This record gives sequence, structure tokens and C-alpha cells, in this order.
Amino acid sequence: DVCSSDLMTVYVALKHFPLSIGETGPCMVVTEGDVLNFQADKSEHDSAVIVEAGERLCESDLLNGMLVHSAANYADILAAMVSPTPKAFVVRMNATARSLGLRNTHYADDTGVSDQSVSTALDQAKLAALLMRSPLVRSIVDQTMVDLPVAGFVNSFTPMVGANDVVGVKSGQTTAAGGCDVMAVAYRLNGRRHLVYAVVLGQRGGNVLADAGNAAFALATSAETSQVDVAFKKGAVLGTIGFGHDVAPFGLAHQSHVYWWDQHNDHPLQLRLRHLGYTIHRGEVVGWIEVHSAERPIPLVALRTVAAPTLWQRIL
Repeated sequence: DVCSSDLMTVYVALKHFPLSIGETGPCMVVTEGDVLNFQADKSEHDSAVIVEAGERLCESDLLNGMLVHSAANYADILAAMVSPTPKAFVVRMNATARSLGLRNTHYADDTGVSDQSVSTALDQAKLAALLMRSPLVRSIVDQTMVDLPVAGFVNSFTPMVGANDVVGVKSGQTTAAGGCDVMAVAYRLNGRRHLVYAVVLGQRGGNVLADAGNAAFALATSAETSQVDVAFKKGAVLGTIGFGHDVAPFGLAHQSHVYWWDQHNDHPLQLRLRHLGYTIHRGEVVGWIEVHSAERPIPLVALRTVAAPTLWQRIL
């Protein structure tokens, strides 16, 4: 089960109504039905934010209440902004999940309260990473509390947010799914800030939110410490290539960094050379270093010219 559908609800809403930092987005007036919905959520011990009939709520308010305080009633209001009925919004959620390749995810509601809403840790991590591309979302989930209309200040349920380089993303709990945490932890690589995502689902017993948060933080820390970072210097000789006794060294034309996660002592570097049967010129690409985590292979170049093979060498 999935503890919360809020991440997809936010993703769908932002695709429909894109929003930047400082903007409010579309607004709507709270109805008596929204108040009754809040009261029903509280009676069922779901996380919700108090609302009053006639209150004006904008998209930015709803995003803050959902991502910081897991407000189920805010999710319903946001869904109503996008689609005419709850069923139509859920159809949109599932279509979006399929388009994103989240093959093990299916939504039955916009909050995740339904035990028919299901997902996996991997799918939720993929969705969180996509959602966190938004500067607005990153600025929201990093808050320990938020000031909302009528409700005032409400706290974040995400353990450790604001400390230990934890920057959100979302926690939640339901009877069916237990305690869950989708956590992003910041780290630095080559002078740049990156995020590693850890997802823990199905915590049971005791303080399930705290337990899920602790487990997610331990998982993220383990991933970070297992990272391998290798620097290849320009001109460093990595091998030789040529014909017979006429060979030339090859190496990198430019300094490059590659990294990977080495949790299982797995070294995913592979050297792939081109098939060459003619003159190899200095600076010509003769192959590549491939790393499964790198966006593109690193080209290898000949460090001096090698004459084309003779007919005898070709025959051999």
C-alpha cells in the first residue's frame, strides 16, 4: 500500500496549474461541504487542516498544507480545482503514473487513505525525484512548519526535516500501509549539491512516523557513504592500441569525474574500444569508458598517431 497519494496529487496539479515561487495560483472559496469533509477526516483520525466556509484558499496554500502537514482535506480541494469529480481526478492520476513508467502504482483516491491505492518504494522515489525538480516544491518541503489561512501555524510530520541535511519530502501513515517516509538528503559531490532519495514503507508498532524517518535516514546515509568518486586526469594513459609492434597509448582528452554506488563491491566501469583498421590519428576517439550511472560514456583518444596496418597484418 502507499501511505499517501499527495505526491501524485501535487504532481498532477502542478502540471495543470504550473506555479513558481512567489505566485499564489488559482484560488477558490471554501464551502460548507469542504467543512464537513474536514470534520469527517478528523473523525477518522486522518491528518487535516481546519477550514471555514467562505475562507479563500489558493493553490500555494493547498500545496503548503499538503506537503508540510499532510492535509487530506487540502488534497481534496486541490483535486477539485483540477477535475470536475474525484473519479475524474483519480483517472488523471493513474494516466500520469502510466506515462511516467510507474508500473507498480495504482491510485484509488487523491490522499492515499484508501487501501486500494498501492505503490512501491522505487516508484515513490522516482516520483519524488521528478517532483523535486520544481524549485517551488523544494522550497515547501524544506519547511519545519507553515502558516496557513484560518489554521495558522502547523508543523511538518516529516522526521528530521531541517536538520542533518534532510530536505523533506513527505511522510504519512495509514492503517493498511503503516508508517512511511519519502526522504531527500542533501550531499555534495565535486562542489555541487545533490540529493539522494530513500523510501521506507510499512513501518509497524510504536511511533511509526519516527521509525520510518529513522530507517529512511539510515538508508540514505548508507547510500551516500557507499558512493565511489573517481577522477580521470587529462592525458592519463589507460592502455595501448595499434597494429603489431606499432602501438600508441590512449587516454582522456579532458579531465572527467565518474561516480557510482558501491554497496555490493560492484565496479561497473567497462572499457569499450572501436574496431580500427586504418591510420589512427593523434586525438582520434578510439573507445569509451562506460559507467552505468553516468549520463554518457567518457571518450578515449589516441595520444599519438599510429600508421595503418600492413597487408600482412590485415591478413593475420
